[in-house]
Amino acid sequence: MKILVTGGCGYKGSVLVPALLDKGHDVTVVDVMWFGNYLPKHPRLTVEQKSVLRAREIDFSGIDAVIHLSSVANDPCGDLNPKLTWETSALATMEVADFAAKTGVKQFIYASSGSVYGVCEDERVIETSALNPISEYNKTKMVGERVLLSYENDMIVQIVRPATVCGLSPRMRLDVSVNMLTMQALKNKEITVFGGNQTRPNIHIDDIASVYLFLLENPTVTGIYNAGFENLSIMEIAEMVCAKVDAKITVTASNDPRSYRVCSDKLLDAGFKPKKSVQIAIDEIVAAYHDGTLTDEKRHYNLQWMQSEVRIDD
Repeated sequence: MKILVTGGCGYKGSVLVPALLDKGHDVTVVDVMWFGNYLPKHPRLTVEQKSVLRAREIDFSGIDAVIHLSSVANDPCGDLNPKLTWETSALATMEVADFAAKTGVKQFIYASSGSVYGVCEDERVIETSALNPISEYNKTKMVGERVLLSYENDMIVQIVRPATVCGLSPRMRLDVSVNMLTMQALKNKEITVFGGNQTRPNIHIDDIASVYLFLLENPTVTGIYNAGFENLSIMEIAEMVCAKVDAKITVTASNDPRSYRVCSDKLLDAGFKPKKSVQIAIDEIVAAYHDGTLTDEKRHYNLQWMQSEVRIDD
């Protein structure tokens, strides 16, 4: 298949794209490259430095499927420039979907977010649970979902609500909970936990890449799917890290109320099987740090990097 991946140079894309190539697909990546490009050169890979805000310049001819990862990722970054966030994560999603449908793309996989649930005390948050997005990022993801669902009669639409992703990627992020807490322990011998009682679902980065591959290979599995297999409090994650790394835990107040537990039975019932865990992610990060392949750098933190290196006020 010929696959177009928007945002393919990002944290998830840098794991997903090589996996697509390993499966024999031809892949075109469109990415603004705020954080660089860590994809390996490959004869079946084309990488274009281009913003999805210029969707009309993207060549959809011959594309069989789109995997739309592109967005202004995470809540703090989304708040830096709300207008840009809405243009990139909502308006551009509509334009990409529209051009894809009009040019005959058969399958569209959209990366939403489990954070669309916001604050939810339900023990089983399923795909039909009420959405309560509380940030610009969450809200644009919810709108993006509704946009995609309006194209269900034009192409196969598959929407993924990923949990918080953890684990190693060539385009590493150290501002997601498991990765961040593990690096704090390794570097500072201390973990700062904000609040600690907030529960978040988690998924290993190799498993979320596998979710997209699973949907690509199973076009009859349509609609919205949660993708998160370990609901853990921030404190539980910190304690898991400290069982691996000798570090102390310091608790401080938090202004982040997001707390929710997702149920991914729908995805499991469709036939998907996760293979990795939060513990494996922690072990892999620790090993990479000790062998020198992972270092603590500003480029691994989206907010810090965007504030200092990316012009987003145009």
